[in-house]
Amino acid sequence: MARGLALGWGRPVLCTDVVVERATALAEEVGGEALPSGAEVARRADLVILCHKPHQLQTVATELAPHAKAVVSILAATPLNDVKAAYPDRPVYRILPSTPVEVRQGAVILAADDGQDAELDAALRAMLEELGTLVVLDDAMVDTAMGLMSNAPAYYALVVEAQVDAGVRHGLTADQASRLVVQTMAGTAELLRRQGYDTLAARRAVTSPGGSTARGLDALERAGVRAAFSDALNAILKP
Repeated sequence: MARGLALGWGRPVLCTDVVVERATALAEEVGGEALPSGAEVARRADLVILCHKPHQLQTVATELAPHAKAVVSILAATPLNDVKAAYPDRPVYRILPSTPVEVRQGAVILAADDGQDAELDAALRAMLEELGTLVVLDDAMVDTAMGLMSNAPAYYALVVEAQVDAGVRHGLTADQASRLVVQTMAGTAELLRRQGYDTLAARRAVTSPGGSTARGLDALERAGVRAAFSDALNAILKP
């Protein structure tokens, strides 16, 4: 995810990683510098983005907190208050991005909070908006929202795969079916955005009474497509 953010922003970065080669590769790819420690990153950066494992919060904070001027966390299942407790007395933010931020088509969640530094707040929001669609939520709802969008690229890839397989069974090549399905998905997403996310209108526009779309939708409903996505979110949020 750190690499995806860096590619999306397209700016030189200061970075570090327990796998030195990974940090070096990222610095070479987007510009910037791979540094030997998190403490060195924190000393030199205006804003530190935490992309480590959630259970490492306290361990990493021990190294970074004495030096970090402002902190952004992308740690899953780690409430904003926990990050603030680890990094007191400075601006602290919680965001969760989806993988398409790499191509500036991602969804980004920002946990709502009282203004900390007006100039920094505005600058961070502008940076996040560069990556796609920014949605500000109460921190208590962030994990639910993450379950909808952070895991969803894998779901959509599975849906594409299933449609491509169906097309191949009926005579299309995998390349032909993939190009048709992926473009239709991308175009529908843009259409929904322009229509104010009115899914019902989008469905009715291509569904004539007794037609092929109506029959296909009926088959999907009978197969339990809605229940499947509901069950997936329940599985993610299950303690």
